[in-house]
Amino acid sequence: MIKRLYNWVLSWSDSRWGWLALFIIALFEASWFPLPPDVLLIALCLGATKKSFRFATICLTGSILGAALGYCIGHFLWMTPAGEPTAIANFFYENIFSIESFNNVGNLYDKYNFWIVFTAGFTPLPFKLFTIAGGMFDINFVMFIIASTVSRGMRFFLIGWLIWRYGAPIKSFIDKYFNLLATLFTVILIGFTALAFWLFGSGDDDSEEVVPTTEEVVAIEESTEMATDDVIQIEEIAE
Repeated sequence: MIKRLYNWVLSWSDSRWGWLALFIIALFEASWFPLPPDVLLIALCLGATKKSFRFATICLTGSILGAALGYCIGHFLWMTPAGEPTAIANFFYENIFSIESFNNVGNLYDKYNFWIVFTAGFTPLPFKLFTIAGGMFDINFVMFIIASTVSRGMRFFLIGWLIWRYGAPIKSFIDKYFNLLATLFTVILIGFTALAFWLFGSGDDDSEEVVPTTEEVVAIEESTEMATDDVIQIEEIAE
C-alpha cells in the first residue's frame, strides 16, 4: 500500500501540476497524509533545478497551513462537549497513533514547548502527531506557528539548496543520511541552547559561592531522571 502511494506521489513530478500536488501533499501531511512531502519535493527539484527554492517555498507554505489545520483538528474536533473523544479522535487512536502517543507528546509540550515543535518539524518524527496534539493541549498558537515555520523552512530549503547546488548526485546522500543528519543537528542545537541558558541564564554577579541545599540536589537528580524519560518518550514516538 505504502509503495503504491509512494509511486503515485512520484508520478506527479512529471506533471505540469506537480507544484500543486506538492502543495496539497504538504498541506495534508501535517495532519493525516502518511508520506512526507520531501519525496515529491526532491523529484521536482531534480527535474527543474533552477526552481528548487520556488518548490521549497510552495512546500513550506502548504506545510504551515497544514500545521494550522492539524492544530484546529486537535483543538476543535477532538473532544465532544461532554468530554468524550469524537469519531475523528477514535479513528486516529485505532488506526494511526495511540492515545498514549498523544499523552506522551502532551507531557513533552508541558516542558519544552518551542523546542519539541522544532524537533518534530525538522526531524523524521511524525509531524502530524505534534500538530494535532498542539491543539489538543492548547499550546500557544503563535509559538506553534513560529516553531513550525522555522523548522519546516530549514528542512525544505536545505533540501532545495542541496539539489540546486549539487544536482542529481546529492539525491542518494539525501535519501540515506538526511534524516540522521537532521536529527543530530537538532540534538546539537538544543544542547548548545541548553548550555547557553545554563551558563548565562542567571544575571546575578554575586561573588559568594552558592552551595546547593539537599533539596536542590534532589531536585536536580529528579530533573535528570525526567529528562531521560523524555528521551525515551521521543524514541518511542519516532518508532
